[in-house]
Amino acid sequence: MTQNVKTILDGLNLSDRFLFDETMEEPEVYSAAVSILLEQDIELLSRVETEKELRISSELRSIRLDVVGMDTDKKVYYTEMQKRDTKNLKKRSRYYQGQMDVSLLEPGCTDFCKLPDTCFILVAPFDIFGRGKYRYTFEGQCRECSDLKIEDGALRIFINTHGTNKEEFSKEFLDFMEYINATTDEVADRTESDKIKLIHRNVQKVKASEKMGVKVMQKWEELAYEREDGRIEGRADGAKALVEIGQELGWPKEEIKRRLLQKLAVSEENAEIYLEEFYVE
Repeated sequence: MTQNVKTILDGLNLSDRFLFDETMEEPEVYSAAVSILLEQDIELLSRVETEKELRISSELRSIRLDVVGMDTDKKVYYTEMQKRDTKNLKKRSRYYQGQMDVSLLEPGCTDFCKLPDTCFILVAPFDIFGRGKYRYTFEGQCRECSDLKIEDGALRIFINTHGTNKEEFSKEFLDFMEYINATTDEVADRTESDKIKLIHRNVQKVKASEKMGVKVMQKWEELAYEREDGRIEGRADGAKALVEIGQELGWPKEEIKRRLLQKLAVSEENAEIYLEEFYVE
């Protein structure tokens, strides 16, 4: 692994989608993360899928889910790591829920009671709703009867890792919020949570892997080309795609600039202009 790639991997936090997906591939690790986020013990089955693509029809927009797992009661958990506020996450979660539900029934099945319970969790280092909460939980509730819930088995949860209502959460949950934002040995060493330490051991393994070094390079290239082709939401020119995706994967500013010069053949002056316009400090 080159020093440059190692620096990139070392600089990733769990809030970076690449590191989150790779770390959560182990069922016990994903179980630990979901258990902390929901503050209840969740035991997932042995198979966890990452970057799962769902396409109900060739004519419909596909979705790609970061991590998917099922517990012993057949409840399905979908977890997304979202680093940038695209201003459409509420509606996007609705679309995802619909796509996921369609995919969970066999073709021709008419018994909707066979639709398993689902829990969609979106984790972000910002507050989508602006109320200062660490966690927002949504399930169908009747407007006229506040104690009446639809009980259709669908749960949507939004996690804000920079919440302010600390008194409402366990120390383990709060430690995990800190760890997502700053995924370092120092933060992991401070916590008493066995679950976070388990997650951190897998993070260390991912960051030290030669295979992951190659994969992060390939992933960056793949995402950049998808953005240029307009296959990822929010069509943007090549420069904006490279800057935004480089940031999402934790690339240093100088590496993003080098890629602008190399991939787009822009001038040094224009590379600086693109960085100034699109790079978010």
